[in-house]
Amino acid sequence: MKPILLTMTAVLLMLSGHAAAESVYKWTDEDGVTHFGDRQPSGQQSESVDVKTGTSQSPGNRTSATEQVEALNEEKAREQEQQKQSRAEEARRKQQQKNCEIARENLNTLNTYSRIRVQGEDGEQRYLTPEEIEERKAKFQAVVEDSCNPDNGAQ
Repeated sequence: MKPILLTMTAVLLMLSGHAAAESVYKWTDEDGVTHFGDRQPSGQQSESVDVKTGTSQSPGNRTSATEQVEALNEEKAREQEQQKQSRAEEARRKQQQKNCEIARENLNTLNTYSRIRVQGEDGEQRYLTPEEIEERKAKFQAVVEDSCNPDNGAQ
């Protein structure tokens, strides 16, 4: 039984190789339709088509699966880094906007009221002197100019 099976397998392998090696013809009929066949048509002009089977063996054009995975991982890492940077930039921008609003409120308070009461280092309430008010106005004005500047991305 085994010799028969081996013989039949060998014959089938030879026939499949022979079928792939046979010629294929290409021709166009009167209606302009292109046809392909294994026999040359009678009364028609045809050309022999070189049929190739299998896959290309040019390794230069392919990237291995490992290289593709590495490239994908690198791209993911770049995207995560960009997201991290954009989240940090957004947090910085929000903090700058908050600083701007607080500085404007403080500056408005200093400009509106002539007597400003604060808690001293000893815990006692006291009023700011005119010099302290001017000093704080200058400080808050600098914060407003720095934090509220459209060039810095706030507001």
